[in-house]
Amino acid sequence: MARVDPHNRTRYWNDSHVAGLSCLCADFTDHEYAPHSHEALVVAVTEAGGSEFRSRGEIHEATASALLVFNPAEPHSGRMAKSRHWRYRGLYLTEPALENVASALGVDSIPYFTANVFYDADLIAAFLGLHQALQRGNDALLERDKLVGSFGELFRRHGSFGGRRIPGGPRDNHVVSRLRSLMHERYDEPLTLEDMGRLVDLTPFQLIGLFKRTVGLTPHAYLTQVRLKAAIREMRHGAPIAQAALAAGFYDQAALTTHFKRAYGITPLQWVRAAADQTSIVTCNFGQ
Repeated sequence: MARVDPHNRTRYWNDSHVAGLSCLCADFTDHEYAPHSHEALVVAVTEAGGSEFRSRGEIHEATASALLVFNPAEPHSGRMAKSRHWRYRGLYLTEPALENVASALGVDSIPYFTANVFYDADLIAAFLGLHQALQRGNDALLERDKLVGSFGELFRRHGSFGGRRIPGGPRDNHVVSRLRSLMHERYDEPLTLEDMGRLVDLTPFQLIGLFKRTVGLTPHAYLTQVRLKAAIREMRHGAPIAQAALAAGFYDQAALTTHFKRAYGITPLQWVRAAADQTSIVTCNFGQ
């Protein structure tokens, strides 16, 4: 029996929002995958170290600069080889999840991938960000935004579709104005890309593209800005930070603090203290 390093660590879970979507975090020092296949479409990104894998009679390296993609039922194997460490994240989409993604993208079928490794740095970053968002699990709209955006780009660039419905639909300012109004009126509700898309007859993928072209932000990023401004209004009127966070539509105070720091470089507490004393100099301490 092969020795198993006790330092190997894995975490596997099923996503709570998309049926058929599973996630894996793995941190290996000596693991070897026997030839196998999945009923799922597999997408994996390496965070540290690497390994080598065999598929279609060829050997490739899994590194931080490579995005791995395996079609459902496609055999492959893997081993550590030259590296003594391999930390990676994997996404597994079975039929229900693939149907969900296809519907969101407005395509008739999931494409077949004629290669298993791609070197698009922005795609690698997108899937890493998606996996991290799914692991946090506290922002359904962000997760949906990243899921649709990352798979949409992967399919568009590298998928062999066969039949495909070409995304189309309204792109004018009237459509964006309606969506912005919706966000400003209902920012405290758990809005989804599907909710917004139905309002203007767009798929989630088309919706993201429309916002990127006309606003320069994804729907999630724009809604986050609306919510930040709402939280500031609440705090300006004396609401405690936790209460302001919930009133503005954030999951909790920690979520508000995270987005506040990313947007403004200071915490909500620092903003409250500065608002209470307009002459104070606010220093940035992210531990607050």
